[in-house]
Amino acid sequence: MPYFEIVAHRGVPTEAPENTIPSFERAIDLGADAVELDVRLTRDRVPVVYHYFYLDEATPLSGPIFDYTYDQLRDVEVLGTGGNSIKGCRISTLGEILETLGGRIDLEIEIKGPEPESSGIIGSILLDYKHLWPSIGITSYEPALLLDIKQLCSGLPTDLLFPRSEEWMGLDVVAYASAHRARLAGARAVHLHPSQLSPEVVSTVRSHGVDIHAWDVNDEESLNRIVKLGIPKICTDELQRALDFRRLI
Repeated sequence: MPYFEIVAHRGVPTEAPENTIPSFERAIDLGADAVELDVRLTRDRVPVVYHYFYLDEATPLSGPIFDYTYDQLRDVEVLGTGGNSIKGCRISTLGEILETLGGRIDLEIEIKGPEPESSGIIGSILLDYKHLWPSIGITSYEPALLLDIKQLCSGLPTDLLFPRSEEWMGLDVVAYASAHRARLAGARAVHLHPSQLSPEVVSTVRSHGVDIHAWDVNDEESLNRIVKLGIPKICTDELQRALDFRRLI
C-alpha cells in the first residue's frame, strides 16, 4: 500500500477557528504533513489568510474582506463555533503565517483571487522566503494566477484546483478537462474530488504529464479509494481520521 501525504484543510477547524494560527498549530501537534490556507487581498492589497469573501457573521465587522483595509481588520477576532471557539484568534497576513509556521510544517497556499494582481503581490512576498520554497506549494482554481506565480517564482510548485463535477459531467470529461486545464496552468498536479477519481481518470491525467492530488478526503471510502489509486497527497477536514487510517496501512 502506498504512503500518502496528509494536508490539514485550513488547519483543524473542529478545534480552533479555521485559517488561524491556533488551528494550524493544532495540525502540527497532531502530525499533519502540511496545512492548507487561503489568501485574499484587502482593500489596500494586503494578502490575508481568510477563506470566504464575507466576514463571519459573528465578527464585529460585516461585509466582504475587499471592503476593508488591513488596519481595519488586524484586531478583528475570528470566532469559531461550539467547541472550536478560542478567544484571541485574529486574521493573519501571509507574511505572519510564513514567519510563524515556515520551516515547521509544509504550506499549501491557495490564491483565491480573482484580482489579476493577486499573484504578483503574493509572489513578491514569497520571493523573500526562498529558503522555505521546498516546503511550499501554490494552488488556485485560476490557471492565469498560477502562470503568473510560475513566472515570478520560478521553481515554486503549482497545482490546479478542479471543482466538483456538474451533473452532466462524466468521468471522461473530468479526465479530459482537468488534464488540459492543468496543462494550461503549467501545473504540476490537479486536485480532484474523490467522486471524480477512477483508474481511467488517473491514467488519462497522468498520461498528459500531470499528477493527481485529492481534496475533501473525509471518510474511509474516500481514503481507501485514494490508496488503491496511488494518489500521493490528500487534503482533509478530518485530520485525525486520515492520520489513524494511514497508520494502519
